[in-house]
Amino acid sequence: MIKKAGMMMMLAALLLSNCGEKKSEPKVFAKLSAQEIEALKQKVQALPNEPVTDDEKAVIKTTMGTIELEFFAEKAPNHCANFKKLANAGFYDGTTFHRVVPGFVIQGGDILTRDDNPANDGTGDAGYKLNAEFNDIHHDRGIISTARGRDINSAGTQFFICVSPKYHLDGQYTVFARVTKGMDIVDKIVGVERDSHDRPKVDVVMEEVRVVKK
Repeated sequence: MIKKAGMMMMLAALLLSNCGEKKSEPKVFAKLSAQEIEALKQKVQALPNEPVTDDEKAVIKTTMGTIELEFFAEKAPNHCANFKKLANAGFYDGTTFHRVVPGFVIQGGDILTRDDNPANDGTGDAGYKLNAEFNDIHHDRGIISTARGRDINSAGTQFFICVSPKYHLDGQYTVFARVTKGMDIVDKIVGVERDSHDRPKVDVVMEEVRVVKK
């Protein structure tokens, strides 16, 4: 009886300790050197593009919550395949949403947000460019497009999520996906405190970005 009672007490204590477990801590990503960033770029440049299929979705796990996307693979096949390649190679892991503009967009996907120089955020890529795939999908709330420079064929790794309709962007940027879950997270991100360059004062990190089966 004593042994049985002792075992029951141990089991109860174990259950109580499990109930009090804390949530997992955010991942900590070390800053990367220029050499490490170049190695990541070389890695993805060597990988083939694989088409996104109808049964796949993207999952972006951030320090503020999870966002899920569905692709428009028929409208922008190369941009979708590029995102899939970058995501599944771990290229986006540890990067941040470096630009947040209330009423407009949140923007991320720049590998240079992983170095120790915030001044170059928004200028990075993977060492190659994508040709535009402009299409007839409007820039409504929740739409994801690739960011680019002045050259219409200069998209690369960076993307933005619209937090409100922005139809003046139609035909100027390639729409390739939309948010299906987690717009509340997008709204939280766009509302964080930011500096005069629209950079969040506390980094909003993409802990893991993957393209997975639905």
